[in-house]
Amino acid sequence: MRIAGVQMDFRLGEPATNLDRMMERVREARRGGATLTIFPECALTGYCFGSIEEARPFAEPIPGDSVLRMTEVCQELGGHVVYGLLEADGERVYNALALVGPNGLVGSYRKTHLPFLGVDMFTDYGDRPFQVHDVDGVQVGMCICYDGGFPEPARCLTLLGADLIVLPTNWPPGAESAAEYAINTRAMENTVYYAAVNRVGTERSVPFIGRSRICDPLGKTIAVADPTEEVILYADIDVARSRNKHLIRKAGVNEVNRIADRRPELYGEIVKPHFLKRPGR
Repeated sequence: MRIAGVQMDFRLGEPATNLDRMMERVREARRGGATLTIFPECALTGYCFGSIEEARPFAEPIPGDSVLRMTEVCQELGGHVVYGLLEADGERVYNALALVGPNGLVGSYRKTHLPFLGVDMFTDYGDRPFQVHDVDGVQVGMCICYDGGFPEPARCLTLLGADLIVLPTNWPPGAESAAEYAINTRAMENTVYYAAVNRVGTERSVPFIGRSRICDPLGKTIAVADPTEEVILYADIDVARSRNKHLIRKAGVNEVNRIADRRPELYGEIVKPHFLKRPGR
């Protein structure tokens, strides 16, 4: 599979405009041979809302209008798309992703970890187990932005069989280390492909830092964008590499398997509930 990560700017509170521009990029990515096109976090809506009351009118159910329109373009062109939006579910609003293909909605994801930043100050915590989804034979797992700073989501998705983890983001200043180091680490420690797709531009005085990045199962960077340019990154996914967790550097002398070599019986502290106060909540 060839994937495309679309680093671009968006307009706050203008979903129709954003969706039209996204569809143009899907067409471009398909011309570039991409089977899966990935857009940033909150690509449909923008991110820097000042209250839940301001954001709520732009939230939609999944599937909703944007899923229907994205399905139409996938039916026309073939391929699949992942994009960020605000999901409405009753009174709750989630920072979410939709994975769409020619047959409609394949899967969705609600952001698990919420920083005290932008619309995440007001959205609800993701409440669903991690899942992987089959996209033309590639097992795809989804996370959003701040999730990439935690090792647990990527490890859960890996244990569920992910070949590729996608991380649509809205990295602001201060997230440079995540862009430069965390993505490679998540890929290396799980022996999976990992694609972080950020946005550019400035929204309500908040600049976004670009630096989208795709890494291979050894943690090597195979595509990277600069901090300001609207660009499409391409990378080819070889599932044989992501599924071979047993890495032989020298047979009988240097062999590792970061999944088989785990010691979960000693990791109980990780899953104990905590009572620390979360910033702003």
